[in-house]
Amino acid sequence: MAAVITGLVIALVVLIVMLRTVRIVPQARAGNVERLGRYLRTLEAGLNFVIPFVDRVRPLIDLREQVVSFKPQPVITEDNLVVHIDTVQYFQVTDPRAAQYEIADYIQAIEQLTITTLRNVIGSMDLEATLTSREKISTQLRAVLDEASGKWGVRVNRVEIKAIDPPPTIKEAMEKQMRAERDKRAAILTAEGTRQSAILTAEGEKQSAILRAEGAKAAAVLEAEGQSQAIGRVFSAIHRYNADPKLLAYQYLQMLPELAKGQGNTFFVIPSEVTSALQAVSKAFGGSIEEATRIPDEPTEAPEHAEPVQHLDEEEMSKPNGPAELTAPAPEVPAAYETAPEQARDTAKS
Repeated sequence: MAAVITGLVIALVVLIVMLRTVRIVPQARAGNVERLGRYLRTLEAGLNFVIPFVDRVRPLIDLREQVVSFKPQPVITEDNLVVHIDTVQYFQVTDPRAAQYEIADYIQAIEQLTITTLRNVIGSMDLEATLTSREKISTQLRAVLDEASGKWGVRVNRVEIKAIDPPPTIKEAMEKQMRAERDKRAAILTAEGTRQSAILTAEGEKQSAILRAEGAKAAAVLEAEGQSQAIGRVFSAIHRYNADPKLLAYQYLQMLPELAKGQGNTFFVIPSEVTSALQAVSKAFGGSIEEATRIPDEPTEAPEHAEPVQHLDEEEMSKPNGPAELTAPAPEVPAAYETAPEQARDTAKS
């Protein structure tokens, strides 16, 4: 019985020794081994063996990149304004031995170093430069932190500025300035739109006026061409069919009253061709030339049925277009001309 118990005790001791001899280290972890209180070596990921009761494995260290966000820190700028800056650090342990034996708490050390470096950097910049130079601040912080933390076995990869909060009064003033800038841009855009609209409207009116003028020009040209063709056809017809001169003279006399129509006709001038027309009509219908061309004597007294003659004063005569309502009377056709068609018909019957 005693032998069995002794065997079980020996087996248990061997099992405990074997368990303490074997050490399995996970991936991206590292452990420092101390032998009799002194640093011996660093265990890598995988299966490792140590001497029980002689070697001691310190807590494992995470070798992955770590992200630490510290609380916002009050910092004074060059123009004596207090701003609160919130930062985020990305660092990684590169030397497990230095991270465990060169400094007691490297995370706290990085935090304090960040605060002091941030105050030095922001203290040399005014508020406007602080708000607009985040990249510059991050670069300077990373350079200082990486240099100082190198001996701790820690590499600072990045330092990001999460937020920069100015004082409430400054923030309110900045918001007012931003609103003013937006209103200014809106007014400029509105004015530019109005300007473009006016330009386009003027261009449209210009093109419309040009098209109307071209249309009026084309219409006038076509009308003139039509009148020219009509006159040419009448002229050709007269000469082609050898029209009667008596009929032409009579038509000429009928058109004389049309020449006197219009508000601008103050004087009625009888052209020299009228005498020739009267002579032709007089000869055609048997009258004498002297009777046709004789100018009647001026009567001493105006007949009762005669209309009073309108006298023009100097103001009306000085107008460019003459009096508006005065028109020249149509010439009277002598009685011999009125009886001329009847005599022509009697002559034709005989």
